[in-house]
Amino acid sequence: MQSTWVDGRSMSKMAASFIKPNDRLTSFERLEIYNRVYWFRVLDCLCDDYPGLRAVLGERKFMKLITAYLAKYPSASFTLRNLGSRLEKFLREEPKWASPHGRVALDMIRFEWAQVVAFDDPAKPNITPDDILDARPEKLQLGLQPYLSLLQLDYAVDEFLIAVRKSESDILRSEASNIVEAMPKASRRSKKKVRLPKRQRVHLAVHRFDNMLYYKRLEPEAFAILTALRNGETVANACAGGLAASHRRRFNWSSQIKNWFNDWSLLGWFCRPTQIPKNPSPCFCREHL
Repeated sequence: MQSTWVDGRSMSKMAASFIKPNDRLTSFERLEIYNRVYWFRVLDCLCDDYPGLRAVLGERKFMKLITAYLAKYPSASFTLRNLGSRLEKFLREEPKWASPHGRVALDMIRFEWAQVVAFDDPAKPNITPDDILDARPEKLQLGLQPYLSLLQLDYAVDEFLIAVRKSESDILRSEASNIVEAMPKASRRSKKKVRLPKRQRVHLAVHRFDNMLYYKRLEPEAFAILTALRNGETVANACAGGLAASHRRRFNWSSQIKNWFNDWSLLGWFCRPTQIPKNPSPCFCREHL
């Protein structure tokens, strides 16, 4: 108790050195109010960033998860944008917080964090025709934009999140339309629970276009090609490797690949490649996370 009292006294002196008291509160009491407000602000930000995870776990379990997460990994950044950057790491270390829906929760965390990245990460100058003019496919390398995430998932969390957002928007519309109705009828309304996503192998690209957030399903071969490009492979090797494991035969791959690259170029996904380490970590596939 004595050491606690000394620490508290020291904190009071420190608070008094940069916070003025007023006629109702001491400097330390004002600091405590700010501390509580900041804590609730941090929790609120995580609630906003992870609506899908909230729907998977339920409100109570979600609050317990993020409270435990922030206790272990408190905010260490000047921006609240990075609050969830270690949430996946935390849940892999302590899976009990999402049991029995741990696998779905991990997929949802990866998906929702990719949306933060897509919305906020920088963009590099797009590749222009002059950059690749006369380039040979066996030598040509293309980088991918930093804000683009490639996700291999085991659950259809993209469809689930769409359903969650639709359910929430329907509730908001219902509440607005019932303002003038009898209160007992309005009070009986409860949030409709969205069924958890089904197990399904899904390949996603999460990106932005014209400052709007998008996510797009990819065919397995397209996902493999893009992942190889991100890992520093040439266009020729990326395409050959992406098609090597395909089960589709007698298919016009030349036309398909041309269409894919045209689409990806129009979306602005390509940029000059960055230096790739000799043993790159394929961090965009679930098995390697």
